Amino acid sequence: MKILIIEDDVNIARLIELELGYEGYQVAVAHEGNQGLELFKNDQPDLVLLDVMLPGLDGVEVCKRLRQMSKVPVIMLTAKDGVGDRVVGLDSGADDYLTKPFATEELLARIRAVLRRKPQEGILAYSDLWMDQLNRFVKRADKPLDLRAKEFDLLRLFMQYPEQVLSREFIFDKVWGYDFIGESNVIEVYIRYLRSKLDEHTSNKRLIQTVRGEGYVLKEEDANSSR
Repeated sequence: MKILIIEDDVNIARLIELELGYEGYQVAVAHEGNQGLELFKNDQPDLVLLDVMLPGLDGVEVCKRLRQMSKVPVIMLTAKDGVGDRVVGLDSGADDYLTKPFATEELLARIRAVLRRKPQEGILAYSDLWMDQLNRFVKRADKPLDLRAKEFDLLRLFMQYPEQVLSREFIFDKVWGYDFIGESNVIEVYIRYLRSKLDEHTSNKRLIQTVRGEGYVLKEEDANSSR
């Protein structure tokens, strides 16, 4: 597997390059946006690690241009950890978003997770949850789920951004659109419907968690999770 690192901090780029090389990946490195785009065209990597704060062409613009050329997975690396920053990064076409400083083990796990999703176009998976986007079919623990259209769209959004907190504004825009006219608590109502169906036929951990004051996240429940 080939990985392209686009990172202006030479020390961070070198550290990631050494770790990926040790794991058996082929690695190319660029330290600014335009150089990264040229390397991408020449090398055709399987995944891109992309810093947001780049000189010249920033990471958001680089990601948009990559999306015009390819569906290659992109993981953004940045010191910006605000919800708005994550939304901008994901909206630009990134598949995942990792804030600095990060543990090497987590970066490697994110890379493996994104690359696992690549071979099967239209298939999303998280924990014991599996979704066929093309045929609009969902199962949990191998048991099919009967979801209405908006429930499916809502779950798909969570599965596209696993373990990332999604704000109510982001969810509303992506699933209903800002021209929607209806009840103001529509997100809460559909979250409740979706949780009920996800938990109905399994004793496994709950998957949709509430992050107070921020939004919701698709994540395996732990002892501190709140609903």
